[in-house]
Formats: sequence, structure tokens, C-alpha cells
Amino acid sequence: MTQIDIEQARFNMIEQQVRPWDVLDQRVLDVMSATPREDFVPDKYRSLAFADINIPLGHDQVMMAPKTEGRLLQVLNVQAGDSVLEIGTGSGYLTACLSRLGNHVTSVELFPEFREAAAAKLAAQGYRNVTLKDADAANDIGSDTRYDVIAVTGSLPLLHRQFHDNLSVGGRLFVITGMPPVMEALLITRIDERNWSRESLFETSLPPLLHAALPQQFVL
Repeated sequence: MTQIDIEQARFNMIEQQVRPWDVLDQRVLDVMSATPREDFVPDKYRSLAFADINIPLGHDQVMMAPKTEGRLLQVLNVQAGDSVLEIGTGSGYLTACLSRLGNHVTSVELFPEFREAAAAKLAAQGYRNVTLKDADAANDIGSDTRYDVIAVTGSLPLLHRQFHDNLSVGGRLFVITGMPPVMEALLITRIDERNWSRESLFETSLPPLLHAALPQQFVL
């Protein structure tokens, strides 16, 4: 693809996929337009960088479709002073978008090769407000640190208070929960020290966060 083709594909992604999915926050649209998605996808899928699909990354993980990323960024309402936790660095594209919107992003990744590739791409493009860590976030990220925004990029078959306590009061958590074929995207907001609100956003499907808890199976 020539640079002209890439820019046209990027424009079409925004206008034909993201905006029609009710992503109308101009800050989000501008950030997605300014962040070179084509540089974050695996090389063999570069021609599909702007397609309306989940792009395989390896290890049965995917890069979310652009419209899903747009909705995630919009509902989280990331502000310039916000601290952000991303569960699952993946390609690093969403990390880059979050870092453009917030103050600092801490992103944890189970697979070191994902973290290393994302780190190289983010550094090459000058992102300095990002910390990448190796961690199995499905098990424990600790509850001592709180964040204004938490984005979980793999689904949780069973929703529990795994990340709720890491939210600051007023903080927002995006998570996709449930089992295939239909899952539910949720926005969870911490109201005070003991209470959280929950808003259903849309139905979708996404591979689970590895090692995430599963619902108990009924056995006769």
C-alpha cells in the first residue's frame, strides 16, 4: 500500500467503522486517526490493519477490531491527568492511544515477546509515558495501586472483583465478560470505597484473558 492508500484506509476506518458505531468523541477519533495502526499489527497482517476484524497476534490472542477499540476509548473517558492500567499489552496500539489521552499508562502482558515488540514500537514512535510489565494479570496484580482508568483487553468468562479494588473513586473499568458466542462489554465505575456501578454497553466476542477464572460447570 502506498502512503496515500494507507491514509485513505485510515480515513475509511474512522468514517465507515468507528464513527457509525456511535464513537463521536472527537478526541478519540483524532487519537485513532493520529496513531499509526499499521505499524502495530503483525507484518503478515499489515494489509488488514484497518479492516473490521480482530487481528490474530499469536497465542490465541487478538488485536481488537477498530470499532471496539473506539468504543472502549470513548466510554473510559480518559482525561489528561489520568493514570491508566491496561491488562494485556498485545500489539501496543491501544497502549499508544491510551497514552495520548492520559497522563501515564502501565500495561501488563503475559507474553514477553508481545511486551518486547510493543516496547520497541512505542519507543520508536516516541512514547515516553508508558511502563510495560510482564505479569499474569488474571491471577493477581496487587491491590495497593489505584488507577483512574483500567482497560482489560481479554474477556473474563466470570466477572468478579478482580480489578474493582484497583480503581480510584470515580475510576472507570472496561471489561468484556461471558462465554462464546455472545459476550457483554461493561463499564464499571467506582462510586465510593464500597460501591461500584455497572453499565451494559454492547454485545461482542473476544478471546479470554489467559488463566482467567471459569464458571463452575454443572456435572450430572
